[in-house]
Amino acid sequence: MKKFKLLLIGILLTSSFTMFAQQTVKGVVKEKSSGELLPGVSIVIKGTVRGTETDFDGNFTIERVKSGDVLVFRYLGFATKEVVIGSNFNLSVELDQSAEQLDEIVVVGYGTTTVKDATGSVEAITAKEFTKGNIVTPENLLSGRVAGVNIVTSGAPGAGSQIRIRGGSSLSASNDPLIVIDGLPLTGVNLSSINPNDIESFSVLKDASATAIYGSRGSNGVIIISTKKGRSEYTLDYDYQIAFGEVKDRINVFDGDSFRNLVAAQKPGDVGLLGTANTNWQDEILQKSVSTQHNLTARGQIFGFIPTRLSVNFSEIEGNILTSQFDRSNVSLSMNPSFFDDHLKIGVNYNRSFIDTRIAEESQVNAALRYDPTQPVYDATSPFGGFYQHLTRTPNGILVDNGTRNPVAALLQRNNNEDTFRQFGNLKIDYKLHFLPEVTATVSVGFDKSSQKGITFNPLNSPASYNDLFVGEDVNYLNEYNNENLDAYLTYNNTFGKFKTDAMVGYNYQSFDRSGNSTGNIRNPNNTGFTSYVDTPVVLVGFIGRVNLAYNEKYLLTLNYRRDGTSRFGPNNRWGNFGGASLAWRVSDEDFLKDNSVISDLKLRASYGVNGQQDIGNASSLYLDIYRFGNLGSNYIFGGNTIQSTIPSPLNKDIRWETTRTIEFGVDYGLFNNKLSGSLNAFQKNSTDLLSNAPVADGANFTNRIEQNIGDLQVNGLEFSLNADVIKTEDFNWNLNFNATYLDREIKELALDQDITTGDIAGGTGNYIQLFSEAFAPNAFFMYKQLYNTNGSPIEGAYADLNGDGIINQQDRYLKEDPQGNVTFGFQSNFNYRNFDLAFNLRASVGNYVYNNVNSSLAQYDLLKDNAVLGNIPTSVLETNFNSTSDVILSDIYLENASFLRMDNITLGYTFDRPIKKFASNSIRLWAGMQNVFILSDYTGLDPEVFNGIDNNIYPRPRTILVGANIKF
Repeated sequence: MKKFKLLLIGILLTSSFTMFAQQTVKGVVKEKSSGELLPGVSIVIKGTVRGTETDFDGNFTIERVKSGDVLVFRYLGFATKEVVIGSNFNLSVELDQSAEQLDEIVVVGYGTTTVKDATGSVEAITAKEFTKGNIVTPENLLSGRVAGVNIVTSGAPGAGSQIRIRGGSSLSASNDPLIVIDGLPLTGVNLSSINPNDIESFSVLKDASATAIYGSRGSNGVIIISTKKGRSEYTLDYDYQIAFGEVKDRINVFDGDSFRNLVAAQKPGDVGLLGTANTNWQDEILQKSVSTQHNLTARGQIFGFIPTRLSVNFSEIEGNILTSQFDRSNVSLSMNPSFFDDHLKIGVNYNRSFIDTRIAEESQVNAALRYDPTQPVYDATSPFGGFYQHLTRTPNGILVDNGTRNPVAALLQRNNNEDTFRQFGNLKIDYKLHFLPEVTATVSVGFDKSSQKGITFNPLNSPASYNDLFVGEDVNYLNEYNNENLDAYLTYNNTFGKFKTDAMVGYNYQSFDRSGNSTGNIRNPNNTGFTSYVDTPVVLVGFIGRVNLAYNEKYLLTLNYRRDGTSRFGPNNRWGNFGGASLAWRVSDEDFLKDNSVISDLKLRASYGVNGQQDIGNASSLYLDIYRFGNLGSNYIFGGNTIQSTIPSPLNKDIRWETTRTIEFGVDYGLFNNKLSGSLNAFQKNSTDLLSNAPVADGANFTNRIEQNIGDLQVNGLEFSLNADVIKTEDFNWNLNFNATYLDREIKELALDQDITTGDIAGGTGNYIQLFSEAFAPNAFFMYKQLYNTNGSPIEGAYADLNGDGIINQQDRYLKEDPQGNVTFGFQSNFNYRNFDLAFNLRASVGNYVYNNVNSSLAQYDLLKDNAVLGNIPTSVLETNFNSTSDVILSDIYLENASFLRMDNITLGYTFDRPIKKFASNSIRLWAGMQNVFILSDYTGLDPEVFNGIDNNIYPRPRTILVGANIKF
């Protein structure tokens, strides 16, 4: 009996020691559906802040784990999984894909966090959530997906986009967000050289506490792009897409027969100028397009230890205006080795692109509206390459001066080619100190270089460049851009009981320079010859620091600071201090909500931050006394010698930082086990010392307008987002995303109460239609109030005497409406039934107004005579019966409500799993879709979505049919 007791005690003691002994757990994490290894998976011992993450091969090691502990596995886009540790300390864990957002990893400035732990307004969008369709440039993957982010893109192939986060923060300085790709801040927002297929995720930083770490470049928000990285397993992917595009809509002008009748009625003396043809010039300059994209991606491990990704892209994008073409070739390389048990990690990213663009002038759309529809496209007797042209009625048939040129000839005969070579990349080294593993030293060096070489050529017989010399046109130019960046910082991560600390200090250096040259028209004997320029380099220097504190994983605090210096300002104004603070309380982790069946997640946030702005384009030396040479003929005689005169450049020694202060309150929520999740944000931005190109008093400077600090701007906003797993079964999944944004922008103060004109328009000379004015939104429309007769018809040139002085003049113009919508919406829905998938995107804008400059500058009877020849006009003239542009161009009758609902795209696909049985993992997805499916709007122009609210010379957006295949091995 005694021996039995001793044996029992021994067994219990052994079990106890086994149970409570701390062990090292190792394992690998994979995606359940494909078996693909997952790098960067967060692994935490539940109830603590102690953990690790998987390496590039999906492997992990975590020490001091005992039986009974629970490991929590979290990864971007996958359902969280908990594993209880028993006697097995070598794990193989499989994660299921999920629409769960709370535990997604979010890349922030100089580090990462999770949505769960984020204290600022940050949103992550991953590849599976991207906007689909005919995506040529990366920013359109985000279109309609993020509350507060508005993206407007031209219909031109490969065109850049106007991106606005929360309406922007400035007047005339840049309102573009900062774009950071793999830690490298890029030059500008033109992403046309980047292959969208290389993008893994976007992180959008919106409030000042999140963006303040970027200081002088974060006032308009930050978009951080993470590209796809190498893996240890070998995979080969091929994506193919073909697109068929066509512009469906036309601006209504008179056809040949109607035009002949109109001229006979309105200009009977010019009937002899009419032809006999019936030409639809819009149909003639617009074409159906066929475009293709090829993406080939290889991933694997080279030399046995370097995870590598290599991708190649070929895009041939045909535009829908004659001759318009965008061809791009991309090569991107990513290498991500690690050494010394992951203490040393090296990341190499390199992108190289070649773009060949033939630019078709958007102005030829308006030329097509104007050209006489009774004349033919071709004329066998024409000396201008067989194209019909208006000629004076003389024996020699001289081209009519100042008459509209044949738009088809202008496009086909003019060769405006631009070749762009761009390369950018960076080398990032992370070293976790062996003697102090809580500290990691990081150094990142990067560059962004591009060159644009262009040629504009018109043959001798081209009327587009006709002049008395009849020499045609041959212009060459070269522009080069260089951006270099250095980041060096230390991070410290440690846990003290229930406190978790994450601190960072660092240094940033970035420089930009630009140079170029142009030959002028080398075939014109009167050309000015070779010209060149070298802009003054711009240098930015920053000292940065951030601390993240967490107590019991429920109470979160983030503090950050940046001291920035810029070479754009003088010594007294060069440095700026920026920073922010944000608090968050995870209420759902409190005991009174922990087991709530309705509220599964609830986090309250509050933040305040200060950002700067110094991006005033090329006006980078306003504080310097600089003299430039005058015109070649501007000389003086000194000592018998002829000396070219010099002229002082514009000068503003007091120019200083524009500053934006943002306060925000937010709620992140999850309901019913996070089947419904999202956020609600309320914020106010106040920008002071606004930078704007504003007038100066006559004689006070060496210009009549100059960049200066002139006032204050306030933006109030609300943002709401909802992510929903509506149905989630083994065979059928349906999830959707909805977001809404409300913005109210108001100029609070302008220096000396002065109004600033902006918004140049076509029609007449020196006309403008927008104004910066106190108590109104930026770019509000400045117009006369139209008067109408008793029949409701507008009276030409009759406007309301708003100030009651009995005189109609500039003092009677008034400010009306905002070109930006007050409310915008985005909606995305995804359906998956077995191997079928269906997705579509909708966007809407309410309260945006557009000035129809096409009608205001063309829809008048007097314009039936285009100098010495006839010119077509819009049929909208029949609604107004206006005669003269000069009398009506500023009438508010041309301001239209351009609210719209647009379906951007819809796609349907089917995936064949393992069609080739001898390969363990392979698939083929075939899909088809439509881009720019429909638009609902009362706006009478081609498109209600235009840059800055003025519709003139826009490149129309086509409707595109898409077919594609995604093949994976």
